[in-house]
Amino acid sequence: MSDTNTIPSFGAMLRGALGDAIIADAGENFLDMCDEEIVFEFPFKPEGSVRELRGRAAMEAYLPKVGALITFESMSPAITHPSKDGETFVLEFSCKGKGEAGRYDQNYISVVQVRNGRIVQYRDYWNPLVLLNAVGGVEVLKSKLGDFVDD
Repeated sequence: MSDTNTIPSFGAMLRGALGDAIIADAGENFLDMCDEEIVFEFPFKPEGSVRELRGRAAMEAYLPKVGALITFESMSPAITHPSKDGETFVLEFSCKGKGEAGRYDQNYISVVQVRNGRIVQYRDYWNPLVLLNAVGGVEVLKSKLGDFVDD
């Protein structure tokens, strides 16, 4: 198990939502839950950020940057909608937090695909305006994310 659990409440929420679909050894560490070739997508990405991350190494580099933007106060347990195939899950959850410029109180719908006990695809649907308001706008976001901007 690694020590890269940059947003512990997120990993705990996923563990609760996905349960036995994720290998037990991953514990509550999000990166340990991910397949080496994970594809993480942000379909509603704000200007100044990335639309897709490919591979666990990319996630490992990205998570500390995005985690530094927001101080997470709480994350709700997810409402989990498993598919009939047993590999795809739709999660509804929310979080409360704050950025340097304001509140980050966000609602999410996530579509998660699991294979062989690891997350292989994660599509994250959320309101980008909440992030931009919390961090202070597009230019601040671009400066903080560095290489993770694909406008």
